[in-house]
Amino acid sequence: MSLALDGKIAVITGGASGVGLGIAQEFADQGARVVITDLRQEALDRAVAEIGPRSSGIVADVTDIASMQAAYQQIMAQYGRLDAVVANAGIGAHAPLGAITEDQFDRTFGVNAKGVLFTVQPALPLLRPGGTVVVIGSTASIRPPRGMSLYGGAKAAVRAFIRSWIQDIQGSGIRINVLSPGAVDTDSLRSALAMAQGPEVVEAAIKVMGEGNPTGRIAQPREMGRAAAFLSSDAASFVTGVELFVDGGMAQV
Repeated sequence: MSLALDGKIAVITGGASGVGLGIAQEFADQGARVVITDLRQEALDRAVAEIGPRSSGIVADVTDIASMQAAYQQIMAQYGRLDAVVANAGIGAHAPLGAITEDQFDRTFGVNAKGVLFTVQPALPLLRPGGTVVVIGSTASIRPPRGMSLYGGAKAAVRAFIRSWIQDIQGSGIRINVLSPGAVDTDSLRSALAMAQGPEVVEAAIKVMGEGNPTGRIAQPREMGRAAAFLSSDAASFVTGVELFVDGGMAQV
């Protein structure tokens, strides 16, 4: 079985930055035609330039099912098929119990849970036997840090979705899995650390985070890309319904 994605048509939501961009780069390098979605055209243009000629971008909002349906219609018109979907788009709105607002709840579950549903459901009729869906979860699904109950709860909901969905689509030949990263060295992580602790301590903070991991470091976005590529490849042909923790072992100790 091959790990390559030669000729596959793949959609990655939230693909203009961070983990999504790392996944898109890996898919393109492994031979896929990659369509990334995000909310802003300028961010998509930068990402497509970085990924290269095997990529294109579509402005789409995962919380709006009509927007996602339109994106898939555009992809089918251009390529005539769909082989792989990576539901990566997500946000984090964090607050401890007692300080959680209705807006934080609505936004977090809207993007991280409803957005996954609205990414996957309209894609199913387009995927053929052998098609794949990878949903980006988080170690917070089982180990939510203090103040991250909304984020952890939404990611746990996604894990429950997949347990049921693989039964709903039994016999379709489509596989659905969850890939749950731990800490990943992205611009958004660095920005969050800078806001929380000051820009001068970002490198030190990342070093401390890594030292607490069994591997002694945090992950790079392309490492999430390689794991997503595996789950989307023929090498994982009998893998469905799993939550694969790609976290250096952090959630296991």
